[in-house]
Amino acid sequence: MKDTVDVIGFDADDTLWVNEPYFKKAEKEYLELMHVFGVPEVISAKLHQTNVANLGFYGYGSRSFTLSLIETAIQLSDGHVSSSQIAGILDIGKRLLTRPIDLLDGVLPVLENLHGRYRLIVATKGDLLEQEQKLKKSSLERFFHHIEIMSDKNKADYEKLFRHLDISPEKFLMIGNSLKSDILPVLELGGFGIHVPYHTVWVHDHLEQEVDNPKFLRVESIHEILNTL
Repeated sequence: MKDTVDVIGFDADDTLWVNEPYFKKAEKEYLELMHVFGVPEVISAKLHQTNVANLGFYGYGSRSFTLSLIETAIQLSDGHVSSSQIAGILDIGKRLLTRPIDLLDGVLPVLENLHGRYRLIVATKGDLLEQEQKLKKSSLERFFHHIEIMSDKNKADYEKLFRHLDISPEKFLMIGNSLKSDILPVLELGGFGIHVPYHTVWVHDHLEQEVDNPKFLRVESIHEILNTL
């Protein structure tokens, strides 16, 4: 890998910085706000169903999640959700959008080590404005040659990215916490993938699968990738 890779891509959420725990906290606040309309397990299941159904309309991110919170509240209450409860939901969404950016352990020294030795890019999915704001607050932009904010991260999306940046898949390494969206599509295209699991995984991205590929590596923390690069 060390002598083959020229370009390294990094996922952002839960690879460079903390993300999913903030959504878990927002969901907990929502369940408390909506408790009069059902038990937590039912509300949570309905929210997940609505959120996944809305991905094709609104994409990923806090704004999409907030719209799904409101839609779920309307459905659960048969349209009787109050204006004060809607205001409470909007407050949850705004807190998500204004949360701090907490870099994960090891991220900064890894980027400092790799910067200048490889062409580094960010390849992340989500809301364009939200992800741009996160990157700005993270102070990590200076390390990256290119930042790609994608509507999704499947094989076709990576193919488009490779064409746009004139990247050969055989010389590309993707690092991320999601097997489903960060690793498997890149491996299918002939690239390398390093999976850095995160303790909290969005259920839509959860995938338990054994990967048998010589270009694949799983590490416990991001600083371990320096052993192979």
